[in-house]
Amino acid sequence: MTQTPIFPPRLGRLLSFALIFGLCWQNQPASGAQSEWAHLGPDSKLTYKAFQAGDHIMDFSYAGYMSGGVKIPTVPVAKTVSPSGGDDTAAIQAAINEVSQMELKNGFRGAVLLAPGTFNCSKELTIKAGGVVLRGSGSDKGGTTINMTGSPHLCISISGEGEAKPAGKSVAITDAYVPSGAFSFHVADAGGFQPGDTVLIDRPATPAWVKFMGMDTLVRNGREEHWVSGEMHTERTIKSISGNLITLEVPLADSFDARYLNPPGGSVVKCDLSQRPTQIGVEHLRIVSPPLAATIDQPLNRALRMDGVSDAWVCDLKVENTINSFYFGGNTSRITIENVDIQHAVASIGAAKPEDFWTGGTQTLVNRCSATGDNVFYFSTGARMMGPVVVLNCVFHGNGHIQPHMRWGTGLLVDNCQVPESGIDLMNRGIMGSGHGWTIGWSVVWNCTAKTYTIQQPPGSMNWAIGCKGTAETSAQPGSPKDVKLPSGIFDSQETPVTPGSLYLEQLKERLGAGALKNIGY
Repeated sequence: MTQTPIFPPRLGRLLSFALIFGLCWQNQPASGAQSEWAHLGPDSKLTYKAFQAGDHIMDFSYAGYMSGGVKIPTVPVAKTVSPSGGDDTAAIQAAINEVSQMELKNGFRGAVLLAPGTFNCSKELTIKAGGVVLRGSGSDKGGTTINMTGSPHLCISISGEGEAKPAGKSVAITDAYVPSGAFSFHVADAGGFQPGDTVLIDRPATPAWVKFMGMDTLVRNGREEHWVSGEMHTERTIKSISGNLITLEVPLADSFDARYLNPPGGSVVKCDLSQRPTQIGVEHLRIVSPPLAATIDQPLNRALRMDGVSDAWVCDLKVENTINSFYFGGNTSRITIENVDIQHAVASIGAAKPEDFWTGGTQTLVNRCSATGDNVFYFSTGARMMGPVVVLNCVFHGNGHIQPHMRWGTGLLVDNCQVPESGIDLMNRGIMGSGHGWTIGWSVVWNCTAKTYTIQQPPGSMNWAIGCKGTAETSAQPGSPKDVKLPSGIFDSQETPVTPGSLYLEQLKERLGAGALKNIGY
């Protein structure tokens, strides 16, 4: 069923953004309430309450382009393309290919500018080289429109040979416990590392840990489902070394408990990301697809897919009727998605819902984005995601949810977001999908407004809802008896927003100064 908006769509969007960016979301709420878990101390610096083992709310401020607080650059135009009235796919791709062969200057090759008008594209556009920007002449109807024609396809693909692969010998983490939010840990021998090295922090998904999480008994329709196995890893850079103590530039989102992870235990290994493309952007355009009432396993028009890329951005896009619109894969890092609006004229079909924004990498910022539609996940995370990942000042209208989706992610902050007709869920999805199980831990919903919240506590972890307005709900693990409710996470200052108004912006200001907020439009 198509949603009936409270206001006409365009007026409704304008009013929503006016409320967020002009009225409602000041960094100091009038209530003056504070959370014991993260609040401003007497010195006006953030103070965090820790659990006995040392776990605490992490510093999320490293999410975003160039690790946050850096202005998205304006890259000089290298090639301009005008609409032909026919199929423009080949002409745009030829311009992208030409710019991709240009010499890098200060990290950039140049922008491909699409002139005002409508470009008909029947196939996907591909960017594989670093330093290339695809820029329209504006996302409003007088600007640039990419009209998706022909068979269902992906509109824009951004990819590189950027899989994070080990390069050398792994070294064991020797601490019995490394808390969530930690910057430092000990290793058996730090002699092979030096500051500035890019490393993979590996966290094994052992049978003992899977059992501890209660995820070894998933059965659907008489068939066993398997949750997580092998290993999970995240990219980090070494900041300093003292003896065998390694300190990272960006904190860890997950905890490492040797009781369940040994053997083989957590480890660190160098990785070479020199071939990963960087400094890629898509900006200032509109993508239009014909409306399609479809299930997610049918061929679909999708907006953008990015993987194997770092230090990239997608900003000022208006998107109509694409399904499973934006995908940012597990080999992405330091990505900003900003001022992207998705509108669905018709709802998708079926119990399996598409995802408007899907993130699987690390240091991702989804800022001032919006979507309107039904039977959809507005934002989801992928399996094995280790943050920080931040969804900031976003507005979603309709019958849909912000809901991490599958197989254990950590380090998500949903900050000052609105989902007034639906919910925000940090939960166990149990047998749903193919055995999604526990989806997220060590994650925070901060000063948000939603109809409902399902905030659950995974074993050995925590999720928080702080300063949020809406109804807290409890539920059982899907596939388990409905009367066996899972424990809730922490609800703090329910119905009363807390100071600081935005956790991400306060953390960013504390780390880099007020100029960093100005750089990202605050």
